[in-house]
Amino acid sequence: MPQLNPAPWFAILMFSWLVFLTIIPTKVLNHVYPNGPTPLNMDKHKAQPWYWPWQ
Repeated sequence: MPQLNPAPWFAILMFSWLVFLTIIPTKVLNHVYPNGPTPLNMDKHKAQPWYWPWQ
């Protein structure tokens, strides 16, 4: 029964985790968005008190 031989499957598992942990995160972290977020107005918003009509 070849399924019980862990040698090739363990190597495939380790290689796939090596790819997932080294190559893919660097590609994701190096991704640059074409349009950056636009900053909103930096003025503080003055909060108005809100009175409940039934109190």
